[in-house]
Amino acid sequence: MRLSLSRIMTMGAAFKLEAHKLVDDLPETANWDDLIYRAVVFKEIEAGLADSTAARVTVVEEVLREFGLAE
Repeated sequence: MRLSLSRIMTMGAAFKLEAHKLVDDLPETANWDDLIYRAVVFKEIEAGLADSTAARVTVVEEVLREFGLAE
């Protein structure tokens, strides 16, 4: 997939908006650890949603079997 310059700029702008929102939503008492934690959580949620959209998922029953938790 080849990205155009305008698409790359749009992606960058969207990232910056999300980053600003992340900072703006922090409480006044927040520190760097709070920001980093929220950024990592946000990134992991985005990755999970992308995996779900791309059908890179495992059904619950299979996970339970893998961990020996199946009934």
